[in-house]
Amino acid sequence: MAMQFYASPEQIMRDRAEFARKNIARGRNAVVLSCADGVLFVAENISTALHKVSEIYDRIGFAAAGRYNEFENLRRAGVRMADLNGYSYDRRDVTGRALANAYAQTLGAIFTDQTKPFEVEICVAEVGAAPAQDELYKITYDGTVQDYPSGVLVLGGEADTIVGNIAADHQVDESLATGLRLAVRGLSSVGGEGGNSRSVAPEQLEVALLDRARTGRTFRRITGAALTALAAEESGGGGEPAGAESAGDGEATDEGESSG
Repeated sequence: MAMQFYASPEQIMRDRAEFARKNIARGRNAVVLSCADGVLFVAENISTALHKVSEIYDRIGFAAAGRYNEFENLRRAGVRMADLNGYSYDRRDVTGRALANAYAQTLGAIFTDQTKPFEVEICVAEVGAAPAQDELYKITYDGTVQDYPSGVLVLGGEADTIVGNIAADHQVDESLATGLRLAVRGLSSVGGEGGNSRSVAPEQLEVALLDRARTGRTFRRITGAALTALAAEESGGGGEPAGAESAGDGEATDEGESSG
């Protein structure tokens, strides 16, 4: 008779956690931070077709690191949940905290019940009327939720290193250009040969903003010439370039699931 191998529950959970962390670390990092203009998302992403940063609802954005098909399924589920709650009750009842808790329950159940956990880390961010009212939540592969009142959140395998490199210089009332420079500095500080820093060009970035000054849908992408101008602006000083607005109003044409 064949003998069945035994593994303790503790060992099974450790193996699942190690598997998820190892595969998340293979991906590229993303930085989410509060600034005077809103909540800024900066992710390394060389693909123009696949988004790591997206809109969820009026004042709520989403960022992720890890396996794309898994966090894309989570994003779509979050959009559907937000739309349903906003339609059934009131748009003001859709909050980042509620979405973060829903994601935590889903990821926690998958981690406990399924053979393979999701290889993802996700961020749910809600922009407030002032930087101190911004809400940033990080949900990990096992359903753990952390909030970041400091206004700096990093996703990916080298999150701790990046946070250590930029947190001391971050101010919640800094300009959009300063926030972008800080995020790029953090992303550039890891991943180089021999553990050294490297250069990250604007073409390698996916950048978006939950615009504090807007009403209704606040999410907009910053791409192309607007991104290049914003990246160059910090060296010359000043505020947000006028061209940044031309990047568009968000994800309505891409995703089609978020109501207008």
